[in-house]
Amino acid sequence: MSDREPKRAAEPSGVDLARVALRAAKEAARARGDAAQQKKQARRGGGLRSGARADGRDPMALGAAINRLLTERGWEAPAAVGGVMGRWPEIVGEDLAKHCVPERYDEDERVLVVRCDSTAWATNLRLLAPQLVARLNEDLGHGTVRMIKVLGPAGPARRYGPLRAPGSTGPGDTYG
Repeated sequence: MSDREPKRAAEPSGVDLARVALRAAKEAARARGDAAQQKKQARRGGGLRSGARADGRDPMALGAAINRLLTERGWEAPAAVGGVMGRWPEIVGEDLAKHCVPERYDEDERVLVVRCDSTAWATNLRLLAPQLVARLNEDLGHGTVRMIKVLGPAGPARRYGPLRAPGSTGPGDTYG
Protein backbone atom coordinates (compact mmCIF):
# COMPACT_ATOMS: atom_id res chain seq x y z
CA MET A 1 0.00 0.00 0.00
CA SER A 2 1.44 3.37 -0.96
CA ASP A 3 1.12 6.70 0.91
CA ARG A 4 -1.30 8.07 -1.70
CA GLU A 5 -3.96 5.36 -1.35
CA PRO A 6 -6.72 6.16 1.16
CA LYS A 7 -6.72 4.06 4.30
CA ARG A 8 -9.77 1.89 4.75
CA ALA A 9 -11.66 1.87 8.02
CA ALA A 10 -11.04 -1.23 10.05
CA GLU A 11 -13.85 -3.70 9.50
CA PRO A 12 -15.46 -5.12 12.62
CA SER A 13 -13.93 -8.33 13.81
CA GLY A 14 -15.85 -11.45 14.78
CA VAL A 15 -16.01 -10.43 18.45
CA ASP A 16 -17.49 -7.01 17.57
CA LEU A 17 -20.05 -8.62 15.27
CA ALA A 18 -21.02 -11.06 18.02
CA ARG A 19 -21.53 -8.18 20.50
CA VAL A 20 -23.77 -6.32 18.02
CA ALA A 21 -25.80 -9.47 17.33
CA LEU A 22 -26.17 -10.21 21.06
CA ARG A 23 -27.36 -6.63 21.77
CA ALA A 24 -29.92 -6.84 18.95
CA ALA A 25 -31.18 -10.23 20.21
CA LYS A 26 -31.58 -8.90 23.76
CA GLU A 27 -33.57 -5.88 22.54
CA ALA A 28 -35.82 -8.09 20.40
CA ALA A 29 -36.44 -10.48 23.34
CA ARG A 30 -37.24 -7.55 25.63
CA ALA A 31 -39.73 -6.19 23.07
CA ARG A 32 -41.36 -9.63 22.70
CA GLY A 33 -41.58 -9.97 26.48
CA ASP A 34 -43.21 -6.53 26.86
CA ALA A 35 -45.73 -7.37 24.13
CA ALA A 36 -46.56 -10.73 25.76
CA GLN A 37 -46.99 -9.07 29.17
CA GLN A 38 -49.39 -6.48 27.70
CA LYS A 39 -51.37 -9.20 25.92
CA LYS A 40 -51.63 -11.23 29.15
CA GLN A 41 -52.84 -8.18 31.11
CA ALA A 42 -55.40 -7.37 28.40
CA ARG A 43 -56.81 -10.91 28.69
CA ARG A 44 -57.19 -10.50 32.46
CA GLY A 45 -59.39 -7.46 32.01
CA GLY A 46 -57.14 -4.44 31.89
CA GLY A 47 -53.69 -3.11 32.22
CA LEU A 48 -52.17 -1.70 35.32
CA ARG A 49 -54.47 -1.34 38.26
CA SER A 50 -54.71 1.71 40.45
CA GLY A 51 -53.31 1.42 43.93
CA ALA A 52 -53.37 3.35 47.17
CA ARG A 53 -50.16 5.24 46.42
CA ALA A 54 -49.68 8.05 43.90
CA ASP A 55 -48.09 7.21 40.59
CA GLY A 56 -47.59 8.85 37.20
CA ARG A 57 -51.11 7.99 36.03
CA ASP A 58 -52.88 10.08 38.66
CA PRO A 59 -54.61 13.29 37.56
CA MET A 60 -52.54 16.43 37.86
CA ALA A 61 -53.70 19.83 39.09
CA LEU A 62 -54.20 22.37 36.29
CA GLY A 63 -51.62 24.80 37.67
CA ALA A 64 -49.00 22.06 37.95
CA ALA A 65 -49.78 20.84 34.42
CA ILE A 66 -49.39 24.34 32.99
CA ASN A 67 -46.14 24.92 34.88
CA ARG A 68 -44.80 21.59 33.61
CA LEU A 69 -45.78 22.49 30.03
CA LEU A 70 -44.09 25.91 30.30
CA THR A 71 -40.91 24.32 31.63
CA GLU A 72 -40.82 21.50 29.05
CA ARG A 73 -41.32 23.88 26.12
CA GLY A 74 -39.02 26.62 27.44
CA TRP A 75 -41.79 29.22 27.56
CA GLU A 76 -41.00 30.65 31.02
CA ALA A 77 -39.56 33.98 29.83
CA PRO A 78 -42.26 34.71 27.21
CA ALA A 79 -44.99 33.81 29.70
CA ALA A 80 -43.43 36.06 32.34
CA VAL A 81 -43.18 38.94 29.88
CA GLY A 82 -46.80 38.34 28.88
CA GLY A 83 -47.70 38.72 32.54
CA VAL A 84 -45.83 42.01 32.61
CA MET A 85 -47.84 43.23 29.65
CA GLY A 86 -50.98 42.50 31.62
CA ARG A 87 -49.65 44.36 34.66
CA TRP A 88 -48.17 47.26 32.65
CA PRO A 89 -50.01 50.04 34.56
CA GLU A 90 -48.78 48.67 37.91
CA ILE A 91 -45.18 48.54 36.72
CA VAL A 92 -44.83 51.90 34.93
CA GLY A 93 -47.56 53.88 36.65
CA GLU A 94 -51.01 54.95 35.53
CA ASP A 95 -49.84 58.17 33.85
CA LEU A 96 -47.27 56.51 31.60
CA ALA A 97 -49.52 53.50 30.92
CA LYS A 98 -52.22 55.79 29.47
CA HIS A 99 -49.82 56.96 26.76
CA CYS A 100 -47.40 54.04 26.23
CA VAL A 101 -48.44 50.45 25.47
CA PRO A 102 -46.17 47.37 25.14
CA GLU A 103 -46.61 45.80 21.70
CA ARG A 104 -44.36 42.75 21.58
CA TYR A 105 -41.35 41.01 23.10
CA ASP A 106 -38.54 39.60 20.96
CA GLU A 107 -37.27 36.57 22.89
CA ASP A 108 -34.10 36.13 20.83
CA GLU A 109 -32.96 39.74 21.16
CA ARG A 110 -34.62 40.21 24.60
CA VAL A 111 -36.13 43.51 23.44
CA LEU A 112 -39.48 44.87 24.60
CA VAL A 113 -41.16 47.09 21.97
CA VAL A 114 -43.37 49.88 23.35
CA ARG A 115 -45.50 52.27 21.28
CA CYS A 116 -46.36 55.75 22.56
CA ASP A 117 -49.25 57.93 21.40
CA SER A 118 -47.12 61.09 20.97
CA THR A 119 -43.50 61.94 20.32
CA ALA A 120 -43.33 63.76 23.67
CA TRP A 121 -44.28 60.60 25.57
CA ALA A 122 -41.88 58.57 23.40
CA THR A 123 -39.05 60.93 24.38
CA ASN A 124 -40.07 60.72 28.03
CA LEU A 125 -40.06 56.89 27.89
CA ARG A 126 -36.65 56.84 26.18
CA LEU A 127 -35.28 58.84 29.11
CA LEU A 128 -36.89 56.45 31.62
CA ALA A 129 -35.88 53.27 29.72
CA PRO A 130 -32.80 52.34 31.84
CA GLN A 131 -34.78 52.50 35.10
CA LEU A 132 -37.67 50.62 33.49
CA VAL A 133 -35.34 47.85 32.23
CA ALA A 134 -33.90 47.51 35.76
CA ARG A 135 -37.40 47.30 37.24
CA LEU A 136 -38.53 44.70 34.68
CA ASN A 137 -35.44 42.55 35.23
CA GLU A 138 -35.97 42.78 38.98
CA ASP A 139 -39.49 41.45 38.47
CA LEU A 140 -38.75 38.86 35.74
CA GLY A 141 -35.23 37.74 36.48
CA HIS A 142 -31.85 39.14 35.50
CA GLY A 143 -31.29 39.59 31.77
CA THR A 144 -34.86 38.89 30.62
CA VAL A 145 -35.20 42.36 29.07
CA ARG A 146 -32.01 43.80 27.63
CA MET A 147 -33.46 46.86 25.97
CA ILE A 148 -36.70 48.77 25.44
CA LYS A 149 -37.34 49.93 21.89
CA VAL A 150 -39.63 52.95 21.92
CA LEU A 151 -41.81 53.65 18.89
CA GLY A 152 -43.56 56.94 18.30
CA PRO A 153 -47.09 57.35 17.02
CA ALA A 154 -47.97 55.60 13.80
CA GLY A 155 -48.73 57.99 10.98
CA PRO A 156 -51.69 57.63 8.66
CA ALA A 157 -51.61 54.81 6.13
CA ARG A 158 -49.78 55.83 2.98
CA ARG A 159 -52.02 56.14 0.00
CA TYR A 160 -50.76 55.10 -3.37
CA GLY A 161 -52.61 56.01 -6.50
CA PRO A 162 -52.73 58.05 -9.69
CA LEU A 163 -52.99 61.46 -7.92
CA ARG A 164 -49.81 60.98 -5.94
CA ALA A 165 -46.81 63.11 -6.91
CA PRO A 166 -43.87 60.96 -8.06
CA GLY A 167 -41.04 60.88 -5.54
CA SER A 168 -42.92 62.51 -2.66
CA THR A 169 -43.01 60.81 0.68
CA GLY A 170 -46.35 62.39 1.54
CA PRO A 171 -47.44 62.96 5.13
CA GLY A 172 -45.32 60.05 6.36
CA ASP A 173 -42.18 62.21 6.59
CA THR A 174 -43.59 64.26 9.50
CA TYR A 175 -44.55 61.37 11.78
CA GLY A 176 -42.42 59.08 13.85
